[in-house]
Amino acid sequence: MADDFIKKSFDHLLQVLSSERFLNKRGLGNEVPFFIFPFPPESANQVCAMGNQLIKKLKSRGVEVLKINLYELSIELLKKRGIWEKIIKIEKEMSKKKFIEILQGPLDIETHLIPAIAEKMEKRDFDMMFITGVGEVFPYIRSHTVLNNLQSTADEKPTVMFFPGEFLRSPERGASLELFGRLHDDNYYRAFNIAEYKV
Repeated sequence: MADDFIKKSFDHLLQVLSSERFLNKRGLGNEVPFFIFPFPPESANQVCAMGNQLIKKLKSRGVEVLKINLYELSIELLKKRGIWEKIIKIEKEMSKKKFIEILQGPLDIETHLIPAIAEKMEKRDFDMMFITGVGEVFPYIRSHTVLNNLQSTADEKPTVMFFPGEFLRSPERGASLELFGRLHDDNYYRAFNIAEYKV
């Protein structure tokens, strides 16, 4: 079942992501080119491997991907500020709530995370961006907050967020991100479900 999902997803994503329609942001109706790839959380390892394989395959077709892993970026930011070792030590000694509060300063999305992503974007030529590591950084970094703050920075090239959970749309609630299929991350109206994207 998981292998079937991975195979179908890989084939679909490769077809979509290498298409001129996708790369030229056609059919979005002036919306930001943000896409969600929802996947079952239990398939996280296979999806990670699939994403890396996708990047290689796209590169062979002349399509460059900038991959931003939010977990790796968080560690990079904490190391840059010289507090990574300290964070590791204090994690064992305090409550989850207090620990999250401590991380929210150095990993503030608006003042630290988005500028770090923007810096990586400036240093490379790329055709699209992948955002991964969403499950690993919850709850101190929330996916909808990343997307909201990225809107002004990453609106020129398509961005695909790999999301361990469900991306739901309903007339009553609009669009919502359900992390791990259980936690209501928040409403996010402006992204498209890439699993439903037609070339």
